[in-house]
Amino acid sequence: MSELLPLLLSALVLGLLGGGHCLGMCGGLMGALTMAIPPEQRAKRLRLLLAYNLGRVLSYATAGLLIGLAGWAVASSPAAMVLRVFAALLLISMGLYLAGWWSGLTRVEALGKGLWRHIQPLASRLLPVTGVPHALLLGALWGWLPCGLVYSTLLWSASQGDALDSALLMLAFGIGTWPVLLATGLAAERLTALLRKRGVRVAGGVLVMLFGIWTMPGPHQQWLMGHGAAPAEHVHEG
Repeated sequence: MSELLPLLLSALVLGLLGGGHCLGMCGGLMGALTMAIPPEQRAKRLRLLLAYNLGRVLSYATAGLLIGLAGWAVASSPAAMVLRVFAALLLISMGLYLAGWWSGLTRVEALGKGLWRHIQPLASRLLPVTGVPHALLLGALWGWLPCGLVYSTLLWSASQGDALDSALLMLAFGIGTWPVLLATGLAAERLTALLRKRGVRVAGGVLVMLFGIWTMPGPHQQWLMGHGAAPAEHVHEG
């Protein structure tokens, strides 16, 4: 569990700071969800936004579980080390993306275009949203929209070699995207502007890159893991 905690934190940061990218993918839909609702019905607007984002996050977790099964299948094989290196490189790449230093991750969006062609007509039929069940289902379908950041996070989560961990990481990532999308739907411009500030994005990107370096196999891992073990051995010998 102690090894999973920094990964969960990293997934949250990815979602939180990747929210700017999510605005380009879902921002228009956030407006469509609430456009027809009078400003005085703020509670209803919030319910629809929460239901939509819950459905979207659950679809991320489901995808994490499914692709995590593929990672689990090779976790005990010699490819496990390759998966761990791959995970570290993906984290570093995502950190570069969040900091605005490299946008190559958007190229992986092409992987899901075929699937989305079948899902999009179903999602379109749910508009306009008339209630919470519709919003929940719309979010569950919209969660499969081709997105480089989501797909990269999926591949990273699968490289953990545990289906449940992959699902939890995708759940954490999805929860991290909530503040920006909820703020957009509720017209909370201050929070959105804060998360879009370059300094905040760069700091978050560097943090994710540090997690990537921590994940990379090497002597530094043995030092970090065994840093507190030497004193205990010394006491036992005495």
